[in-house]
Amino acid sequence: MDTLETRELRYFVTVAEELHFSRAAERLGMAQPPLSRAIQQLERRLGVTLLERDRRGVALTDAGRVLLDEARVLLDGAAAAARRTRRAASAGNRLTLVTKAGAGHELLRKLLDAHAAEPGAAEIDVVLCRMGEQARMLRDGRADVALMQRPFDAVGGFDTEDLQTEQQVAILPAAHSLAARETLTLADLDDVPGLPLARWPGPDGAYPPGPGPEIHDQSQLAQLIALGRTAAVLCASSRSWLWDAHAAVPLTDAWEVTTVLAWPAHSRSKPVAGLVGTAVRTFGSPG
Repeated sequence: MDTLETRELRYFVTVAEELHFSRAAERLGMAQPPLSRAIQQLERRLGVTLLERDRRGVALTDAGRVLLDEARVLLDGAAAAARRTRRAASAGNRLTLVTKAGAGHELLRKLLDAHAAEPGAAEIDVVLCRMGEQARMLRDGRADVALMQRPFDAVGGFDTEDLQTEQQVAILPAAHSLAARETLTLADLDDVPGLPLARWPGPDGAYPPGPGPEIHDQSQLAQLIALGRTAAVLCASSRSWLWDAHAAVPLTDAWEVTTVLAWPAHSRSKPVAGLVGTAVRTFGSPG
């Protein structure tokens, strides 16, 4: 029998994360013997050994590592389904849009204004998140739609509508010598003494190695650039939030960035469909 219950998957994930039955049982708020029996029953049903147990402790087998990854996805999906169901019942003609703080607010304003003018338009709650959080919030049901940017954000598994494609610019301290240039290349920004490039988290939340500061939000980035401590490569639309202490110089060889509206591929939400329709009419579906 291949059917797996969320309860037993939750038991297994907790044991696999703790690698200790007593701690796992305490975390689950249950006694250890029934937890051990539940894991043994799961192993018998699957016909595999998930955990190696000996006097040294508990370790995951290869099969156990596979189930841990799959179980986390399934449990996250179940939690997201419950959250979306509750929100659909209580929210009515309303949806939540998530975007990273400072990203494309002129574009977002245009989208929101166009949607508000539509007959029967849904109310939209805008949630500002940290960099790279949009995908996680879409998957776990905290958001219905998101503004994301390719190639920086991972949009796999979502439906998307392209809204805007733009060039990138170097954001520099206004007093820096490079700020006087009409254009720059990416090579011009390599190893500039005293001005390391800011580092952004990847899709997994990890920062790439390098001497530049780890950036968590727009206000931190803006302050560090103004202080002459870092530089950044951003979309041309970022000019809208620059301070007098900043300068934006076009980059001739940086890749283009496309802002997209993203939503879960399985969504059947009428408010989401309405917003997507607005996006198509406002920005034009790419041909």
